[in-house]
Amino acid sequence: MQISVLVDNMAGINTPAEHGISYLVEYDGKKILVDTGQSDLFKKNAHTMGLDLEDADAIVLSHGHFDHGGGLQHLQGGRLICHPGCFVRRYKGSGKDNIGLKSSKYEISRKFELIATSVPYEISDKIVFAGEIPRKTDFESQTTPFVFDDGSPDFVKDDSAVIFVSENGLFVVTGCGHSGIVNTIEQAKNITGENRLLGIMGGFHLREMDRQIMETIGYLKENNVKYVYPSHCMGLPALAGLYNEFGFKQVVTGETFELPL
Repeated sequence: MQISVLVDNMAGINTPAEHGISYLVEYDGKKILVDTGQSDLFKKNAHTMGLDLEDADAIVLSHGHFDHGGGLQHLQGGRLICHPGCFVRRYKGSGKDNIGLKSSKYEISRKFELIATSVPYEISDKIVFAGEIPRKTDFESQTTPFVFDDGSPDFVKDDSAVIFVSENGLFVVTGCGHSGIVNTIEQAKNITGENRLLGIMGGFHLREMDRQIMETIGYLKENNVKYVYPSHCMGLPALAGLYNEFGFKQVVTGETFELPL
């Protein structure tokens, strides 16, 4: 598996950064573009890195926030997979600015082969879109800073992930992990029937050294995870807590991770 970091909060030497995520994942003969950041930066950084995005087998949108799907404005064509709840207007607290996608469902459906599904979707026999992730733990997704147009709470039910299945276990790529990292991994296990966890990479949406981060660390240790790469929406205390337990190479734009799954 090869994961090229096109967008992340941290800049590389020759590749700028922005608040968001975009990865190009190459695995089992397939190229999957996971998220697009908030601008055309993912394309600029891909060019700098010598990567071709035109022949991607699928684009996966992890959830409908501007910093993950804003870059869709700068793409045309191909298969786009996401949860149907990605297209709502949404806000953070009492903020007036829509933090959802910049493009409407109608606009996106005219540009892409849109597959909007709340159930798991098989991209190949070894790559699966997780669909809507059940919120089962009592320490994840308990509160939310987000609201819909009518002021009701937005728990980002459209938050999903991509599951990569190898003969040695699962590797899971998240966007923000609004569903909870443990809930996400449990969904991956339930979908695939594979209980071995090799690794997880992406936004974990963990901030402080609180119960959620401690429970998450305990779960990852119990599962003997080999690769842990948190990025994007991480608070420094939680990031430090994960680093102290697992140690990892920092995720920055322009970096390519080669993982022998």
